[in-house]
Amino acid sequence: MTLVEFSPDLVIQGFTLPLKLSNFKLIAFDMDSTLINIECVDEIADAVNRKTEVAAITEAAMRGEIADFKESLRRRVALLRGVTVDDMAAVYQQRLRVNPGATELIAACKAVGMKVLLVSGGFTFFTDRVRERLGIDYTRANVLDIENGVLTGRMVDQPWGDICDGEEKRRMLLQTCEQLGIEPQQAIAIGDGANDLPMMGAAGLSVAYHAKPTVREQAMVAINAGGLNRLLEVLQPT
Repeated sequence: MTLVEFSPDLVIQGFTLPLKLSNFKLIAFDMDSTLINIECVDEIADAVNRKTEVAAITEAAMRGEIADFKESLRRRVALLRGVTVDDMAAVYQQRLRVNPGATELIAACKAVGMKVLLVSGGFTFFTDRVRERLGIDYTRANVLDIENGVLTGRMVDQPWGDICDGEEKRRMLLQTCEQLGIEPQQAIAIGDGANDLPMMGAAGLSVAYHAKPTVREQAMVAINAGGLNRLLEVLQPT
């Protein structure tokens, strides 16, 4: 899909302006490198001197070069064995930052009555904290197995499944729409990596934020510079 330029660093494809934010009832965010500035799995790997190895797998997965996201995540989590809860807390406190414009975009969405969903291939240790920090309504992410304050290199199965991959992100988006009594066309999905494409494809408006090339090419809106609140240049409040 060829994107049509709206401005040098904001491009749109597949809909006609103006479009109203109030037409939507749900906004779904990926977390790592979308709502926040880091890939948490890479940063916590730094505590056991494995960041380079883990980051290489993450980059390949986000670019869509690794077809099996679940297996790629299991490989990365196995390399986290020995990371402590204190190490993860330090990453949250010292390295994790909410991306520019996120607070403003969420506030604008809430002002028109929208709900906010955070779906992540990352970990509940971080999504729980980001949820509280930003007032997010719903989350889905992976649970790291911890024994005596130390990661075992495994994840814990949950009632909905084993790993939150692209298909689970899509399923959670659709499930939340059903719970709210709305159509998927009334949802916005924002992501940056290949594992975000299934949920972006299910939503009424798909947004790529500083994304990998394959994601930019398929998104209806691509924000290539600036903050998340640049989406408000495309969507009028009411």
